Amino acid sequence: MHLDQTTYYDLSIFNRDEEFSLFHRLDFTTTAGGKEYLRKLFSNPLTDTAAIARRQEALQYILNQEDAWPQTITNGTLVVIDNYLNAEIAPMSIGSGISAIAGAYIFRTFYAPNYGFIKFSFAQLVNMLQGFKEFIAVFLREETPAILKNILTRAQQLLNHRDLQAILDASQQGEISIVAMLQFDKQVRKHQSGPLRELADLYKQLDAYYSMAQAMRHLKLQFPTFVTSPAPYVHFEQLYHLIIPHPVAYDIELSPKNHFLFLTGANMAGKTTFIKAIGVAVFMAHLGMGVPAQKMELSFFDGILSNIQVQDNIFKGESYFYNEVQRIKKTVLQISNNKRWLVLIDEMFKGTNVEDAKNCSLAVIRGLLENKSSLYILSTHLYEIAEDLQNDARLLFKYFASDVIEDNLQFTYELRDGIAKEKLGYLILKREKVLDLLAKLGTYTDE
Repeated sequence: MHLDQTTYYDLSIFNRDEEFSLFHRLDFTTTAGGKEYLRKLFSNPLTDTAAIARRQEALQYILNQEDAWPQTITNGTLVVIDNYLNAEIAPMSIGSGISAIAGAYIFRTFYAPNYGFIKFSFAQLVNMLQGFKEFIAVFLREETPAILKNILTRAQQLLNHRDLQAILDASQQGEISIVAMLQFDKQVRKHQSGPLRELADLYKQLDAYYSMAQAMRHLKLQFPTFVTSPAPYVHFEQLYHLIIPHPVAYDIELSPKNHFLFLTGANMAGKTTFIKAIGVAVFMAHLGMGVPAQKMELSFFDGILSNIQVQDNIFKGESYFYNEVQRIKKTVLQISNNKRWLVLIDEMFKGTNVEDAKNCSLAVIRGLLENKSSLYILSTHLYEIAEDLQNDARLLFKYFASDVIEDNLQFTYELRDGIAKEKLGYLILKREKVLDLLAKLGTYTDE
C-alpha cells in the first residue's frame, strides 16, 4: 500500500508533535531500536493480502502466548552492548595458566575503569544471549508463524557459533571467572562483533512485533477480514477514531454500487474526524494489525490519498487555492493507473468564493465518479453541491447532525442519511460574542 508524506500527516499517522500521532498511540516498544523498526513498519504498509495474513498470524501467536514472552533483554542491554562493541579499549592478552591469573588481576587492579566497563558490558552480553536462548526454547516450534520463525532460526544459527555457545555454557555453570571473562572478551570483540550486532537487530524486530500485539490487547483492536473482490469495498461496524478520548462509533459501507460517500454537516460536527477514522483503519488493516472497530471487512487497497490540510506557500508565491488544485491534479494522475485507491477529500476548494467552489467541486466530483476502481469520501458544508448530484445512484449521502437550542449549538456527532442544510456560521459568531465586541468598537475614545 502506498501513502505519500501528505497523507501520513493528514491522517496524523506521523506528526511533528509526536505525542499527537497514531504512531505514538500504538507504540508499546521497550527499546529505542524497536521503536525505529516499528516506525519502519509504519512507513512501509504491506503490499498484498498474503503478507498481511502472515503478519496477522504472527501477532495472534504472540497474543496467545503473551505471558511466556521473555523479558530478559532490555533497552539498557542493547545500549550497553552497542557501546561495548564500539569501545576503543584494547582486549587484554593474558596468556594461560598462572600467567593468565596474574595478568587478569593486574588488569583489574591497575586498569580498574576499563575492567569495570568490560565486566558490566559482558554481563549484559550474557543477558542478551540467555534472552535469545529463552526465546528459542519457548517460541521456536514447528507451528511458529514464518515471521517469528525466520527471526528465531537466524538467532539460533548465530548462538550456535563456538565462541557464543562457550559463553552460554560457562554462564550456566555459575559465575564466570575473571580470567575466562577477559578471554571471552578478546574473542568476542575480535571475532563476534558482527553476529552480536545482528542479534541486537533481531531483538529490535521482535520488540516491534511484540509492541504491535501489545497495542492490540491494550486498545482492544480487532483483526479485519480481507475479502476477495475485483472492486474496492469497505464495511465497518462500530468504527471509531483511535486518538479521540471519547469517540463516537459509526457503521458505514462503501461498495461498487455506492463508491462515493458525500458528507455534509456544519463545521465542528465531526466530518473530518470521521474521514480520518476511515483512513486510519484502512491503513492499520494494511499493517496487518487490528483496527478500532467491532467488525471490519475490506478489499485490498493499493494506496490512500488525502486532501485534508492544504497550505499556501508564500516563498513560492503559491496561493491556497493553487495548492488545492495541484493536490487534486496529483490525485487524479495517481488514480488514473486503475489501481484501487481510497481517496479522502475534506472541504474541497476552500480557497475561493462559494460559487467558484461549487462549480469546481461539481466538475471534480463528476469526473471522479467515472472511475470505479477507487472509493471516494468527500466532505463539504456547501450543501448546494449535493442538490445537483442527489439523483446519482453512485453517491451515498450522509450528514452529521447538529441542533440549535436557545441559540446554543449542540453536536450529536450522529451520522444520518441525507444532506445537512444548517447554516451555523453567523450563530457561532454571535455565540462567541464577536458581534458584541464589534458593536463596542465605536464607543472607545482616546483619553
